[in-house]
Amino acid sequence: MTLQVPTNAPLLMKNVYQKIFPQVKIELNYWKKRASQITNEELRTQALASIQDKKFHCQGGSVYSLLAGEEWKKAIRFIVAYQTISDYLDNLCDRSTSLDPTDFSMLHQSMEDALSPENEVKNYYQYREEQADERYLTDLVRTCQDVLRDITNYSLFQEHMIQLENLYSDLQVHKHVTHSERIPRLEKWFKEHHRQWPMLEWYEFSACTGSTLGIFCMVSYGLNNQMTTELADNVFESYFPFLQGLHIMLDYFIDQDEDETEGDLNFCNYYQDELVLEKRLLYFVEQTNKHVQTLPNRKFHEMIQHGLIGLYLADPKVRKMRQFKSTVKRLIKASGRKAQFFHWNIKVYNRLAGRY
Repeated sequence: MTLQVPTNAPLLMKNVYQKIFPQVKIELNYWKKRASQITNEELRTQALASIQDKKFHCQGGSVYSLLAGEEWKKAIRFIVAYQTISDYLDNLCDRSTSLDPTDFSMLHQSMEDALSPENEVKNYYQYREEQADERYLTDLVRTCQDVLRDITNYSLFQEHMIQLENLYSDLQVHKHVTHSERIPRLEKWFKEHHRQWPMLEWYEFSACTGSTLGIFCMVSYGLNNQMTTELADNVFESYFPFLQGLHIMLDYFIDQDEDETEGDLNFCNYYQDELVLEKRLLYFVEQTNKHVQTLPNRKFHEMIQHGLIGLYLADPKVRKMRQFKSTVKRLIKASGRKAQFFHWNIKVYNRLAGRY
């Protein structure tokens, strides 16, 4: 069965609820069972928690499978496996028994290997005490590799994939080391890239690197035999920095209270004030809309942008953010009727799912 790329929001949501979410559930149930068999208690706890608490990452990312045509299930297999690696490692680093950047780098080598079918899997835990995971992480890597081997022209866009992954992994290393080193490392890291993206501040650049959406987009196009060198360049430049930045800035925006309570790093805290934060979020909305206009399936990518606004601002956390009530309204208004549709739709879904 081939899924058509939807050109309107109701058709997109129909495919999401009837096709994509059920298939994501099948894939996640498999990895949940595998995670429950992990011998080491700490690794098992973090693997299960990452699936339980962050499954919406896999659900959201799997919308890109609509670009994969008849290979949509294979795209979901890759997206769920790759996002599960990301969420699992984020848990391992965030709630870590280690603050060693060498350990974090080695853990995230798994994400580069997952995008490199030619690479052998490794002992990604070699710099930490916890070891026995019953091949959980290496099998996640192999699952991604197996899907990518089926893309005949993968070499045309592998370099862009690795570039996005390297930026993502660098962020995860820098932001999880000891607290006193985090900001200096992130600022120094940005100086290495400032010339290429001078319109960003260091905390905005950091946010832009924290998304996996560009990778999911390229893989899905690749599975549908649509990827060319020109399209790979176009997707990279359209998604990085602005669409990916919008994605992660919204994530940080709704987590401000939670992160303050738990003492976690939040990139929204580095703006001068709430008005500057609002202005920059609106800038990311405008730039994202501008950059996706050159992509094939333009309406689909516009809906991704609108869906991000609707998804994050419909989160139950937003109801408690009274000081940002006007900002939320302006972001939704600036994003147009489609964002309003997604916002309403997701709020209804959340109520039915018992999240309110």
